[in-house]
Amino acid sequence: MLQALGLNALTEGVYRSLLAEPDWGVDRIAANLHLPEAEVREALDELLELTLLRPAAGSHTLRAVSPEVGLTRLLARNQNQLLFRQQQLESARAAIAALSAEYVDRRPDDEMVLRLDSLEAVRDRLEELAATATRECLSLMRGGAVRPDSIQAGKHPNQLALERGVVIRSIFQDSFRNDPDTLRYARWLADLGGLTRTVPLLPIRLVIVDRSTALIPTDPSDGRRGALELHGEALIQPLCALFDELWRSGTEFGRPAPRDDQDLTGSERALLKLLGEGHTDESAGRKLGLSLRTVRRMMQDLMNRLGAESRFQAGAQAVRKDWL
Repeated sequence: MLQALGLNALTEGVYRSLLAEPDWGVDRIAANLHLPEAEVREALDELLELTLLRPAAGSHTLRAVSPEVGLTRLLARNQNQLLFRQQQLESARAAIAALSAEYVDRRPDDEMVLRLDSLEAVRDRLEELAATATRECLSLMRGGAVRPDSIQAGKHPNQLALERGVVIRSIFQDSFRNDPDTLRYARWLADLGGLTRTVPLLPIRLVIVDRSTALIPTDPSDGRRGALELHGEALIQPLCALFDELWRSGTEFGRPAPRDDQDLTGSERALLKLLGEGHTDESAGRKLGLSLRTVRRMMQDLMNRLGAESRFQAGAQAVRKDWL
């Protein structure tokens, strides 16, 4: 019970023994507590350092200081140390804020778009934003699988943000369920309190922090080439509206993909629409985060359900049955 004051269980036991039996020597205490005498002597030395023992008047023996005096004094000492440490931490916090203002935030007040020219710059900025977020972090995770290095880079900042009470909401594409690493990451995030939903198709990769700062890739086809950091209500508000709409239509993580009135999943309907717009199997697969093999397997299944022998016939049948 007294570990917060610096007493371990052994030392506390010796202290209690002396309070109960002031005349006991080392041998009696050791026998009562079933301890070696050497450990009892070490505990007595610790009690002396904590000023919980003092010499008895007119004797060479040691007597325990009453809890009301000794432990209250020890508590006050710990409180003073804690207060001093808190003052040090507040000074450190102020120093961090000053350094951040001087070296990190060099964006002019009227500049709405900043360019981050490398993956390392993007990751550094995301870490800074996660560390300073106060309300929520929103993300659209376009593509089926998240790279292992990206997962590892995001874990620590996300954990710290969640521990501070920041809400983290992520939208993945349905196809992420096919990647074990991404699936494990989503489960890890959910265990910490992060919220995840899925949709068949995402238009962009996006991160929004506190609805005031957003990051989008410079090159939508390659997120490793850097990002644009956006500020200002005119740019951020439409992105927040996009996220909110996708969130409303998404499926909660852990639930199977729902089927509509035509018994189609969202991914199946999205595939039909993409192919109807003229996309090849390869480009449709990239947009859906699916492998070419999976796209072709899905399309063959759809053709069988439509009773079609060709892609053209499948398209006509899909229109006739209101699948498109």
